[in-house]
Amino acid sequence: MERLTGTVSRGIRAPIIRQGDDIAEIVVSSVLNAAKCESFELRDRDVIAVTEAVVARAQGNYATVDQIAADIRNKFGDQTIGVIFPILSRNRFAMCLKGIAMGAKKIILMLSYPADEVGNHLVDLDDLDAKGLNPWTDILTEARYRELFGCRKHPFTGVDYVQYYKELIQSTGCEVEIILANDCRAVLEHTQYVLNCDIHTRARTKRLLKAAGAKLVYSLDDIMTVSVDGSGYNENFGLLGSNKASEKSVKLFPRNCKPVVEKIQKDILEKTGKHVEVMIYGDGAFKDPVGKIWELADPVVSPAYTAGLEGQPSEVKLKYLADNDFADLCGEELKSAICDYIRNKDEDLVGSMISQGTTPRRLTDLIGSLCDLTSGSGDKGTPIVLVQGYFDNYTK
Repeated sequence: MERLTGTVSRGIRAPIIRQGDDIAEIVVSSVLNAAKCESFELRDRDVIAVTEAVVARAQGNYATVDQIAADIRNKFGDQTIGVIFPILSRNRFAMCLKGIAMGAKKIILMLSYPADEVGNHLVDLDDLDAKGLNPWTDILTEARYRELFGCRKHPFTGVDYVQYYKELIQSTGCEVEIILANDCRAVLEHTQYVLNCDIHTRARTKRLLKAAGAKLVYSLDDIMTVSVDGSGYNENFGLLGSNKASEKSVKLFPRNCKPVVEKIQKDILEKTGKHVEVMIYGDGAFKDPVGKIWELADPVVSPAYTAGLEGQPSEVKLKYLADNDFADLCGEELKSAICDYIRNKDEDLVGSMISQGTTPRRLTDLIGSLCDLTSGSGDKGTPIVLVQGYFDNYTK
């Protein structure tokens, strides 16, 4: 019988992961138990995806605010630190900021506006227009911001992040001054020692600051790159990709993930004879249409994946074929013509009109986004996602 379904994404339940657990064994057994219980079979080129959070938890990859503070003191000494372009998030940045403040005497906190890098808005663009502000050139003090906009709370969290971050820094005994600007070099009017906290624009920010004469510049991926007083660490991303674990600690992005995905792939092959692909995923790359928030607060969607997930899709647009090349066909004749076209398509369709409207993104970014939406970030209890049929097309 002809198969009438395409891609299927299943959230797989797993036990609560603790430090020291064998994450590969848990993933394999969870997937196989789910397959037996739900009466589905694994197939070649299925994708098993594991959220980065449980991998890091199994590794015990944590850092306390005291350990973050120690690294900040080691790098900046007693200098006033310009902490610039942080995202507005209690989960993603608050504990990092607490540790940074504990390691400093004074912070110049510079926030981007009207929104942070991932789309959390302090004010709306329309409000800037109404006030005659140019966010690329105008620098606001905290007092001027309050004069213009008053108390603005985040529409989803109900938090006034300007006040929240200010009080968080002050609670550690650190002095703070807040400004709002979008040119990273604006902070140099206040201090020549800078910690830039942006994620995907961090290399450019650091380059501009150094070219403008900053004496010392670090970014978040330079903090906690080695163990500090027994802490976890991430040699590639430092504090980027971290999440709040408690009021005194953060869970860091997992490290050394390649052996994990390869072991899962190997064990599934040995137990089932099926060659699956495996990836570890964090935030997906998509935007909320109401809150305007980009989800991608991690430095990458996938820190590790098996070789079969390299590259990006090479797909043709079915509706383009139906409306153009085969506009005079219908029914089985149309289906047969399209199937033949797909079977004989070029492997590289970059720039081809027939691929217009398809999604030109990496496989790991596309599948990771699907998995992030499937697993959610709350209480679903499915840190493993099985994606089947992703590599099928209309001919399968």
